[in-house]
Amino acid sequence: MIHVTTKIERAAVEHIARLGAFSAATIHEAQGRRGALSSNIKPIDRDTSFIGSAFTVVCAPRDNLMLQVAIHYAQPGDVLIVAAGGFTEAGLFGDVLGNACKTKGIAALVTDSGVRDTQELRELGLPVFSGSVSIKGTVKETLGALNQPVVFGGEYIRPGDIVKGDADGVVVVRREEVRAAAELSAARDAHEAELIEKYRAGGTTIELCNLTEVLKSKGLTSDIEDAS
Repeated sequence: MIHVTTKIERAAVEHIARLGAFSAATIHEAQGRRGALSSNIKPIDRDTSFIGSAFTVVCAPRDNLMLQVAIHYAQPGDVLIVAAGGFTEAGLFGDVLGNACKTKGIAALVTDSGVRDTQELRELGLPVFSGSVSIKGTVKETLGALNQPVVFGGEYIRPGDIVKGDADGVVVVRREEVRAAAELSAARDAHEAELIEKYRAGGTTIELCNLTEVLKSKGLTSDIEDAS
């Protein structure tokens, strides 16, 4: 017997929205290069992005029974994190379930398994990130955990943690760290904007990244220094 947990603690909507203004890469770097999911998990449409609270579900390989249960219980704004052991030779999610998610207001689906009906899903506009695209079908046989912590894409994800995805990848932020992550991300964005302006004004990489002494200590020389 498996008990379904549906009640999870979520961060405040306004804090999630503020963090959502930043890219996945910025958030990853800002929080100390933590939280990046495996680069094997990619968007089926690079023009989509999402942010929301993780709603975790474990499916057996080639079996989407618990995914259907998760869609039933998920709340608007949730991100379905579907762990299927990294088995990519199955399309456990397609346009029919995509419409079910879209109607409920689910923010996105992220799985380490495969998906199919990708053209229809792109037209639907639901952000879908997966380990593969596969036309192979699934069964509905095996019970699995719902809203329990999972190791997914190389990261430990708890129900209610914040998940952000865009064209470059997916990052997870601890629920209790969302405000701090947003502040750090804002500071990083401001710093990078300043650097870009300095490059446009003629600054160089060695100068602006303070690499002169670093390169010298490693023994790097150039013909410019030789000529002088």
